[in-house]
Amino acid sequence: MERQSKEAPVEISERIRDPSRGSNQSRVRAHNERLVLSLVRRHGSMPKAEIARRTGLSPQTVSVIMRALEKDALLVRGEPVRGRVGQPSIPMALNPDAVFSIGLKIGRRSADLVLMDFVGGVRKQLRQAYAYPLPDTIMAFAERGLQELLGDLDAIKSRVVGIGIATPFELWNWFEQVGAPSDEMDAWRGFSFVEAMGRITDLPVTVQNDATAACGAELVFGRGSEFTDYAYLFVGSFIGGGLVLNHAVYPGRTGSAGSFGPLPVPGPSGKPQQLLNRASIFVLENRLRDAGIDPSPLWLSPEDWPDYGDYLSQWIDETGRNIAIAIVAVASIIDVEAVLIDGAFPVSVRTRLVDRILAELKKLDLQGIEQPAVVEGTVGGEARAIGGASLPLFDRFMVDQNVLIKERI
Repeated sequence: MERQSKEAPVEISERIRDPSRGSNQSRVRAHNERLVLSLVRRHGSMPKAEIARRTGLSPQTVSVIMRALEKDALLVRGEPVRGRVGQPSIPMALNPDAVFSIGLKIGRRSADLVLMDFVGGVRKQLRQAYAYPLPDTIMAFAERGLQELLGDLDAIKSRVVGIGIATPFELWNWFEQVGAPSDEMDAWRGFSFVEAMGRITDLPVTVQNDATAACGAELVFGRGSEFTDYAYLFVGSFIGGGLVLNHAVYPGRTGSAGSFGPLPVPGPSGKPQQLLNRASIFVLENRLRDAGIDPSPLWLSPEDWPDYGDYLSQWIDETGRNIAIAIVAVASIIDVEAVLIDGAFPVSVRTRLVDRILAELKKLDLQGIEQPAVVEGTVGGEARAIGGASLPLFDRFMVDQNVLIKERI
């Protein structure tokens, strides 16, 4: 996806890029500037008076900050809003062309590389499919993709602030489910994205779990801002997710809170199985392959699956049933307002799945718990790549580092 835009060079002040530099006064100013950018991002656009009210900063201080951010081209003026008394209010919004970032999503069947602007718009996207992911395959795609994404965009190269990588952790443990030789998947043990990317680019690299990155994308660019606390489930080749508490992604002690895939649910024989083995796209893939049906459109065109008829309907029914059981388990422990459901599938499949989950919840004993709202996420199949691309932006320009909990590797 490409979008035409102005691409005038923009120089970003060093105080924004690195608030640890300079005097204490400089650090305070950098913090306040990031605070303003965070507020504007969350609310879309805001006038100075509203920013002063929400931050507790004086109107004079806010005016100075806004002028500096506008000079740096991080903020742009909107149309004046005229009231009944006094001067018209001028809302300020983030400038989409101020800075850019790159997201690399590594999936079990395909990889995506996106160029994203300051407000989460995907300007360009590349995809490569494979039987299973290997380091050499991924790095060759990354090197070729970076050249293709930026090759004809000289005007914005200086405004690309980093690369965020969204990847399943411990990829070597999934060889059986993706049908890969275990010795080949062992190549991921000890692999360092930072070192490997450093051989093909000078851009800083941040790495995050793919489902957690998707959760962060929904929090910032999707429906996440509507809820204070919620669980997020992303149905990909394997189901995963994240947990948001008090408007921030909650990582837990080891960073794996909200992974959800290991939750036990009843298997066909009554013996408990992990949710990932009962509510993941690889289950549908295997059934299609066993029936002699080509499953490759599942990952080659995740936005537009063919009509798989009863195979898809049965998968939706079973996936909805098992996710409903998982939701009851989650709600029994954490009193979340909502559960957001998204995945690497068409919007129509997402809608059918949410309807099935709601129907299955009615069959379960909910005594003692308050059923959370179950709603569709809105970022879609690109959530993992967008979440990855968000990491450098929030690291450099937002005050709340918990908006996307990240891990530097």
